[in-house]
Amino acid sequence: MVAVSNRVIHRHLGSRLLSEAYSFLENDIETQSYLKMANIMAVKRLGYNDHGPVHAKIIAGSALEIFSLLTNTVEPSSVMNGVCDYDDAKLIVLLGAYLHDVGNSIHRIDHEKTGALLSSNLLDRLLLELYDNDPGLSYRIKSEVLHTLYSSNDSIPCLSVEAGVVTVADGTDMAEGRSRVPYLSGKNDIHAISAQAINKVNIVRGDVKPVSIRVFMDNPAGIFQIEEVIGKKIRSSGIGELVEVIASMNGKEIKTL
Repeated sequence: MVAVSNRVIHRHLGSRLLSEAYSFLENDIETQSYLKMANIMAVKRLGYNDHGPVHAKIIAGSALEIFSLLTNTVEPSSVMNGVCDYDDAKLIVLLGAYLHDVGNSIHRIDHEKTGALLSSNLLDRLLLELYDNDPGLSYRIKSEVLHTLYSSNDSIPCLSVEAGVVTVADGTDMAEGRSRVPYLSGKNDIHAISAQAINKVNIVRGDVKPVSIRVFMDNPAGIFQIEEVIGKKIRSSGIGELVEVIASMNGKEIKTL
């Protein structure tokens, strides 16, 4: 079991490939500039919740945790289709999760498309260095990463396990801390109020399904986050039959997806 936070990512950086990629993302001026601008657009101009560097780390950690639980049951699509091996598939998840919101630096509308465009250059810089002895593999992995970004829109079906993992993971950053800035700034719509109702989110191995997302709330308003945010993402993920969401309030289960 892990509690969703920006520390989970460090549980999954044991391989040289993922460690080097994460270090690149954290220290790359282009990447970090896009994430900072994403927060300016989302939080300061639209009054939305966090879409910046902290959110990127949280979702990357959640995605790799979900991926590790899921792949005991299913094979990653990129491996099954002969694109790459298992470590490369983990890299696809890391990169897709970390970069999924960079398009917000341009505008919230169609940010999945603009995110794919913005990420193209920085992925070339990173992947051609990581796979300097196999540039063809670097471009195949790039295509998989860009697919995860494009299909993170819950109206677009995910066509790979990796993309589905990133899409579901994006819904796990729903606890009160993420919405604190817009809430304190006076935003009292259902998104802010429902997020304030959620105390914590855990990702655990399920008894019935491989992945169980446990949501703990102190107000039934949090149900909105489950039905309208993560619920929609699960439905478009392509891995919905492998993921469950259980919401609890005052020690009692009140909602299950």
